[in-house]
Amino acid sequence: MLPQDEARRDMAEEARWSRPECQAWTGALLLGTCLLYCARASLSICAATMSQDFGWNKKEAGIVLSSFFWGYCFTQVAGGHLGDRIGGEKVILLSASAWGCLTAATPLLSRLGSAHLVFITSSRVLTGLLQGVYFPALTSLLAQKVRESERAFTYSTVGSGSQLGTLVTGAVGSLLLDWYGWQSVFYFSGGLTLLWVGYVYRYLLSGKDCGALGAPPAARPSQVPWRQLFRKPSVWAAVLSQLSSACSFFILLSWLPTFFQETFPHSKGWVFNVVPWLVAAPTSLFSGFLADHLISQGYRTITVRKFMQVMGLGLSSIFALCVGHSSSFLKSVVFASASIGLQTFNHSGISVNIQDLAPSCAGFLFGVANTAGALAGPPEENVKKPTATLRCHSDPAHPSSGLEGGVFSGCVRSVTPALVPSASGSVVFPSHRPAAAC
Repeated sequence: MLPQDEARRDMAEEARWSRPECQAWTGALLLGTCLLYCARASLSICAATMSQDFGWNKKEAGIVLSSFFWGYCFTQVAGGHLGDRIGGEKVILLSASAWGCLTAATPLLSRLGSAHLVFITSSRVLTGLLQGVYFPALTSLLAQKVRESERAFTYSTVGSGSQLGTLVTGAVGSLLLDWYGWQSVFYFSGGLTLLWVGYVYRYLLSGKDCGALGAPPAARPSQVPWRQLFRKPSVWAAVLSQLSSACSFFILLSWLPTFFQETFPHSKGWVFNVVPWLVAAPTSLFSGFLADHLISQGYRTITVRKFMQVMGLGLSSIFALCVGHSSSFLKSVVFASASIGLQTFNHSGISVNIQDLAPSCAGFLFGVANTAGALAGPPEENVKKPTATLRCHSDPAHPSSGLEGGVFSGCVRSVTPALVPSASGSVVFPSHRPAAAC
């Protein structure tokens, strides 16, 4: 090994968090991810009430709801690249400060004039732009600060904040909406985000972390080896896996409530809206623990990542298809919970595998993959239109013509990338050998 490579490896090891630091940052980032989803879901909770107050029709409400993804798709790569260059913690705090202020200011924006639709749609686009940098910067931060043997559990713990944030917004947001109006939901999520930023800046960022934004060339090289990266089959497999994972997730997220309402009209909404996400949070923690435990027992990292990805995409999709075949409400809830819960195994599969592929430019690579995944986010106005496909068991001649043939067909695509050998096969830039020019 060259002396320069040895020096880089030593610097990378010195930059790792200690065990107490890792625990503190994991808890803080878990809360940050939770607040990110609180801010993201605030408008969905308040959409019906705001439509009544502002006189929006379904098309206008759909434009507002879908506008988040218009911005979210465009900052993934930039967020990851900035995280690799200046540090993911700085990118996260700067973006969280901005989206926290914007979320808390949303009720004020609605009072600026009669163009409520324009102001709120613009704020949602800007929120998408700001939140788009979060997960790529998070990936960059964990790749640089967390040891390979602990990455899966750390990322799975932080990733479980997405389920917790959805549950918190649904529970607390609904109460605030009923008691104090839709404005309080935005004040709540935006205010808590700003408090979180203040806490992290005050107690977790040291003077060394908050110093110069730049870094020595040996620690943070300024050039990304574009050609070398995108010539590797494993990189393209990672992008396809992320795309397939996002397709499955967004299909379930968007269509499950409508499916249960139309197939089981007398069922209680809180059951199918809450139970699957309650299952997903502990499942995410278990997947991370299992992955790190298998690695500590001597299993190859590549083998563990493949196993997790097969569970997160392959087995999850099988349970999703079972939902379309079930005529029982209880079985459908069980299948849906299993599918959503198993999808969290992706946190210990492809999400961490990207950090294994190129540790020093993991943020950039995750940004590329997540951009493909973000493009799978269906506009809300389109989600509500093709309700005719939700005919599961309504036609005796075609008992599964609804979800199986229409909505959940997208989940079938997610099985294939999980079985691609190169998804975790050839390592582009192994963690024990720093990337040459990344």
